[in-house]
Amino acid sequence: MAKKVFSKAAKAPSRVERDSLGEKSVPTESYYGIQTLRAVENFPVSGLKAHPALIRAYASIKKACALANKSLGKLDAMIADPIIQASDEVLRGRFDDQFVVDVYQAGAGTSFNMNANEVIANRAAELLGEPRGEYRRVHPNDHVNMSQSTNDTFPTASCVACLAQVRELAPVLDRLADAFKAKGREFHNVVKSARTHLQDAVPITLGQEFSAYGAAVSACARELARRSELLRAVALGGTAAGTGANASIEFRRLAIQNLARITGLPLVAAADPRMALQSHQPLQALSSALKETALELIRIANDLRLLASGPMTGFAEILLPAVQPGSSIMPGKVNPSILECLNMICFQIVGRDAAVALATQAGQMDLNVMTPLTAYNLLDSMELLIRFLPVADKRCVAGISAEKERCRAYFEKSPSLAALLNPKIGYAKAAQVFKEAVASDLSIPEVARKHGLLSPAEIKKLFDPRAVTGILDHGRSKP
Repeated sequence: MAKKVFSKAAKAPSRVERDSLGEKSVPTESYYGIQTLRAVENFPVSGLKAHPALIRAYASIKKACALANKSLGKLDAMIADPIIQASDEVLRGRFDDQFVVDVYQAGAGTSFNMNANEVIANRAAELLGEPRGEYRRVHPNDHVNMSQSTNDTFPTASCVACLAQVRELAPVLDRLADAFKAKGREFHNVVKSARTHLQDAVPITLGQEFSAYGAAVSACARELARRSELLRAVALGGTAAGTGANASIEFRRLAIQNLARITGLPLVAAADPRMALQSHQPLQALSSALKETALELIRIANDLRLLASGPMTGFAEILLPAVQPGSSIMPGKVNPSILECLNMICFQIVGRDAAVALATQAGQMDLNVMTPLTAYNLLDSMELLIRFLPVADKRCVAGISAEKERCRAYFEKSPSLAALLNPKIGYAKAAQVFKEAVASDLSIPEVARKHGLLSPAEIKKLFDPRAVTGILDHGRSKP
């Protein structure tokens, strides 16, 4: 029985709890218990706590398992029902402040699992009129953790939490893709010079470039959705080593069925629960998709920064919205601040994928114990995108305007227009025209006209910007 004492150091009421290692004083008002407190003392690492999606996922698992154990007659309704109610309260966010274990913790996530078990057990006991820390009627291990292990619940919670985050991230990516595509339509007739190898190339439209950015973001969203499907197969019911020790096959079926209903996710049992404990391949696949998304966003942000560079000594083909002064010493200077922040976020995501990769290969024998690191990196990486991409859309992409005259001037002066002469006069002669245009500061059509290489009508038709960029009369690009 827990007894109430007063801690001399903190001058705050505390209770004494016992576990297999001895006893400790736990704050009286806390819903967590001794095993959670040991983890807090052992891992004062970052101050970062579990992502809310992981807390919700764990509460869903505890509820699903209590329901399964109740229906199988393993858990009396007098105990199961308070556990279910306590889990529902965790799902509503009531006890978020009681999940105090650092994201960097003991392997496999045992500390976090026990944090969940203790919070739910203490709340369930409280509902039965028992004091917190008194585990005679509702025990964290015997009742809340019945038919479970950290080894199957933490990977399952990681998959469930990541699926929930993907569900939030998907429409965010879709809206960003739509924003780029909308700019593609807005800029459909803004003709400019393309650049390959950062050198002048054949003509293109600004709209075509922006439409391509939208297509790239859409492709990333599709691939993220495809790989997240791998997370639907969960390890729950595999318990300690994937063999299902202390849990029946019927429990596994019912628990996963309940979990799918509670979360609204199309979850299924892993075909081989041993593999589900040993391998992080599905989580690594999601991490890789996030990294690839980040790389595309970095590329696009870098392009936009180049296109907006200037205003006098850069490309200056687009104008970004001014969101804040850009310098503490140069008056009037405006920087691409939103895009710079987007780059930093994406660099972080790329780096986290490297950490996830190391965690993936660190699985040994019958369990990968690095799941806490993997879960934290995946969930927080998605959180960064969920939070910031709408800002990038609203405060940057949506307000981009085209510097039409600058774009047109680049198109008209680009010596790479000489490529359009190839079918008429051949590559070698076109190269001579290119050199003369550069040396004389004349345009390619002017050099062609000067030497009578083509008739005026042919020149007009050949260098018509609408023809060379593939724009049709109704303003859309050819497929």
